[in-house]
Amino acid sequence: MNPAFWRGRRVFVTGHTGFKGSWLCLWLQAMGAEVSGYALAPATSPALFAVAGVARGMTSTLGDVRDYPALTAAMAAARPEIVLHLAAQPLVPLSYAEPVETFATNAMGTVHLLEAVRHVPGIKAVVVVSSDKCYENREQDQGYRETDPMGGHDPYSASKGCTELIVASYRRSFLAAQGVAVASARAGNVIGGGDWTASRLVPDVLAAFAAGSPVTLRNPGAIRPWQHVLEPLSGYLTLAQKLVEEGDAWAEGWNFGPADSDAKTVAWVVEQLATAWGPDARWAVAAEAQVHEARILKLDCGKARARLGWHPRWPADTAVARSLGWYQAWRKGADMHTYTLDEIAAFGRTP
Repeated sequence: MNPAFWRGRRVFVTGHTGFKGSWLCLWLQAMGAEVSGYALAPATSPALFAVAGVARGMTSTLGDVRDYPALTAAMAAARPEIVLHLAAQPLVPLSYAEPVETFATNAMGTVHLLEAVRHVPGIKAVVVVSSDKCYENREQDQGYRETDPMGGHDPYSASKGCTELIVASYRRSFLAAQGVAVASARAGNVIGGGDWTASRLVPDVLAAFAAGSPVTLRNPGAIRPWQHVLEPLSGYLTLAQKLVEEGDAWAEGWNFGPADSDAKTVAWVVEQLATAWGPDARWAVAAEAQVHEARILKLDCGKARARLGWHPRWPADTAVARSLGWYQAWRKGADMHTYTLDEIAAFGRTP
């Protein structure tokens, strides 16, 4: 990724008020991009979008990707060259409680996004952020490759499989012929400072530690490809640059995940946090039956390494430590706009 490429680029980001979207918009701002965002209001309080002052360096429009006219109007006003689609309902447990909303946001929201791209001139590249859960999970030990079939047991995973099929259909049916290069990005489980979303591991763990309560884990033995949030974001940016510079050769699905050795259990992550927190940190296993979630999930990222030259920079233990360090700085009253930008700079300096 070449930071100079982004200077002055008009970029439209959906989901910019969310955890990943906030980190991404700050990174784009730091490189000098002209950033416009479209998303719902932050879903949590506190929220990284507010805590890190993300709005001060961009144009922010509040809206729902299920509202096609409003989305199209916001995109047309931004006149982007590049579109990064992060807006989503991102939680497996919530997808069981709200399946209709999950499919409406993740599947039809993607349709609305790509339909808007069809009708807004000047767009050169689109990266649609999907998920590692888009694959038909076979509980296999080896990582899933981009050529493996789509699937999904729970509504969230199925909605992400749908997203991938929608992207492929729009690419073949409409956008390639219009000269718009469209790719999808499938990231592993991300952690990092500024995530306060309920039912996510690090926010739940740290909230319980701070309250002096034991953490209740749904599936402590579940294995996931843990990575710092900046890892996949660097992949999205690298991919978008390639789409602009070289076009359809890069208009495919791409995995962005950690090294295979960094696919760790939930319990491993919690133990890392507990050790750093201190002797009062405790955890227990949930007694009640839990909704179905995959036991093993790994990604094979050989394609991104070989063709994009992308590789993970911070191993899992560093990702956990950096995440905890961010929250500790926030609790101490640090300037989190500056702190978050410093984290981005530190990541960029890591070979």
